[in-house]
Amino acid sequence: MLSASEPPATAATPPPQSSEDDFFSSASLASTSATSSPSTSPPQPHPQIPVTWPDDGTLTLTWVNNLMLAFDWSSKNLSPEELPSVLPVPVFDKLVLTGSKILHKEPNCVCIDSGLGLGSDSKVVVVGDVHGQLHDVLFLLRDAGFPSDDRFFVFNGDYVDRGAWGLETFLLLLAWKVLMPNRVFLLRGNHESKYCTSVYGFEKEVLAKYADSGKHVYRKCLGCFEGLPLASIIGGNVYTAHGGIFRTVAVTPAKRAKGKKNRKIVLNPDVSALSLGSMEELLKARRSVLDPPWEGTNLIPGDVLWSDPSMKKGLSPNKERGIGLLWGPDCTEDFLKKLNLKLIIRSHEGPDAREKRPGLEGMDQGYTIDHDVASGKLITVFSAPDYPQFQATEDRYRNKGAYIILEPPNFDIPVFRSFEAVTPRPKANPFYDFEDCIDSDEELDLASMATS
Repeated sequence: MLSASEPPATAATPPPQSSEDDFFSSASLASTSATSSPSTSPPQPHPQIPVTWPDDGTLTLTWVNNLMLAFDWSSKNLSPEELPSVLPVPVFDKLVLTGSKILHKEPNCVCIDSGLGLGSDSKVVVVGDVHGQLHDVLFLLRDAGFPSDDRFFVFNGDYVDRGAWGLETFLLLLAWKVLMPNRVFLLRGNHESKYCTSVYGFEKEVLAKYADSGKHVYRKCLGCFEGLPLASIIGGNVYTAHGGIFRTVAVTPAKRAKGKKNRKIVLNPDVSALSLGSMEELLKARRSVLDPPWEGTNLIPGDVLWSDPSMKKGLSPNKERGIGLLWGPDCTEDFLKKLNLKLIIRSHEGPDAREKRPGLEGMDQGYTIDHDVASGKLITVFSAPDYPQFQATEDRYRNKGAYIILEPPNFDIPVFRSFEAVTPRPKANPFYDFEDCIDSDEELDLASMATS
């Protein structure tokens, strides 16, 4: 089940079990066998449902444990439309409102350093795309060890879409964020947008599960997505973002119409010459947009969420996706040197996307080292095993998922942990037409994106 570039870190062992987390049982215990995989857990204790919001509004580990148990149990025993009997709308509202307030106060790029308690006893776990694969997320949390004073988590976006339990997955991670706001960091992915969620299943999932309240729940989730930070810097050495690096947006003043003294000057971006952006520009970018624009002056969010690495030198528009950038090893070197970093960790590409990307490794182990340059490395990590959940052919990718552990003193040497999918998955129906949807997010309908 496990593979690692170095021996498994002893500090990543799970915390002592309580009665609330017994349901993870054998499905959660790490194995040193490369061929083993998470198995079905034995009978679970029944969760306390419906979930209620604490009287004092303060979440506890017991509350979050019960939420994990409730979502796991309901996915196996209830139909999707019965989810409100587990998590009533008023409790959803409290959780999303509390989480949104925390997220919206965070900067575009979160610095995870000594100011937040990162020290010589700390570990940082970096997680890639999870795409609504709830049971694999539950396994990952138990395998890596729950967030704690000395165990930080950075989730690199794409919590929803494609998988059958995107809502539960996002709300579970949001609950961890509320419980431990300075230990759990949720970054935004390209699927945390109105366009992607309308195409790849999350919107229909929410409407199916919450019926008459579905539009309300979906709207509140979108508002929460807008508050998700774009990136993080870990230990002063590691940049993490869903898609990757970003450009500087050079602007030139448009000509002022004659006779219009008070006419507003419109700034036009200079797209003829692309160059790397600065941390100052990243921090100033406007992230609170439902769909990051691919034109205009606010291009940095789209770059951070949608860009892809290439083996070809240079910085160029990402024509395959219609938004973001393609960047080569020379740009990785320049970015690392410019920001005085050692490592870039991004996500965004699963096995379906990688099979269409000549020159880059596949995603069968859940991670790849894409650029190895003088100043450091560029790594892609993908944490959804056997992805996507719904596939139109019998020949599945059967990829492993992976997460990364960063250790002191510099947090710049990644330890990779690969894992198999939890099997069997509970039976579920897709919430999107997976046979006709483009697997790799290519050829975006930009017109629909603009009007959505």
